[in-house]
Amino acid sequence: MREVRIINAGVVTAAGPDLESTWKTLMKGYTAIRPLDRFPVEGYRAGIGAFIPALNPGGSSSIIRKLLDLLLDQVTPGVPESTLLITASTKAGIDNLEKIKKGQAAIPEDLLTASLGKQAANRLGIKRRPINISAACASSTVAVAQGASLIASGIEDSVLICCLDVLTEFVFSGFSALQVLSPFPCRPFDRERAGLSIGEGAAFILLMSAEKGKELGRPQLAVVAGSGLSNDARHITAPDRNGGGLIRAVKEALKSAGVEKEAVAGISAHGTGTVHNDLMELTAFRSVFGERCPPLYSGKGCLGHTFGAAGGIEIALGTKILAEQCLPPTVGLICPEQGAEGLVSSRSQNFRGQYLLTTNSGFGGINAAILLKRGQER
Repeated sequence: MREVRIINAGVVTAAGPDLESTWKTLMKGYTAIRPLDRFPVEGYRAGIGAFIPALNPGGSSSIIRKLLDLLLDQVTPGVPESTLLITASTKAGIDNLEKIKKGQAAIPEDLLTASLGKQAANRLGIKRRPINISAACASSTVAVAQGASLIASGIEDSVLICCLDVLTEFVFSGFSALQVLSPFPCRPFDRERAGLSIGEGAAFILLMSAEKGKELGRPQLAVVAGSGLSNDARHITAPDRNGGGLIRAVKEALKSAGVEKEAVAGISAHGTGTVHNDLMELTAFRSVFGERCPPLYSGKGCLGHTFGAAGGIEIALGTKILAEQCLPPTVGLICPEQGAEGLVSSRSQNFRGQYLLTTNSGFGGINAAILLKRGQER
């Protein structure tokens, strides 16, 4: 199996317009979750979210078009024409459905996830037909796993993953109805957590084989050493409280990488701040790693839950974690949940190691794990 390298990565989040600014906000322990003014919030369980001010609703286009443009501005230098483009999104331009229901002018095509790939391919000059992966909140993690598998097996040399989701009233009202919105900025792994905070954002991950990267003279940020996917097959919205699915995904990621669990230096957890998700993750990580569980963090107290974009954003941040050898603080943490003591911190945590595990879980019981290795030229 060929080595799969992350050649380039970038993000657009409520915490910053690019990877560097988002990293700095996260490392300072700030939150980008604030009062919402994009739509009326009266009657909902919360009135806050992590939104990007530049995404101003208006006109017949979805705000996801603007978000995609902001993301693609960072995809430089250009990608090879032969690159396979994979987009990842759970909802695409769902705000246009709201416009249609209100009798407002709206471009229906924006509702289709396929429209994202078409727009990105045209902008980047990629001739091949793109594909979209929609796997709930693990969408972009699954997309990275799929792209890495295609390169490792020799089917592709270059794969670009673009993942994005936006904060709309349609989504906000749905999660309010599920009673999982926190009235205050979410506090992952905290004993007093009360639910998640919705966010929006985007990320791109450019993967190449080691051979292709060297041919183009592109340095590596990190290596996708292994991946694992699983399904709880238990409930449409709730996770398996025993963590069985996530355990299988993590073990498969380690096995595919040929890496022992002791080599993992840190974990970027899904960490939504809901009662059941956080407990499930702690159960799963303790089961896999035992008493020597590595330190972990969640970025959602800063960035909010960006749904289909979450995994891509967290993998992009993972390249910074490995380069800096520092795990960011879990923003909002005050009193760690039982089982999280000594693992999660409101301050940054230094570590020395080559491997970072990053995981995501989503509706439908999907679990995805990616094992990243620190980048270094050979």
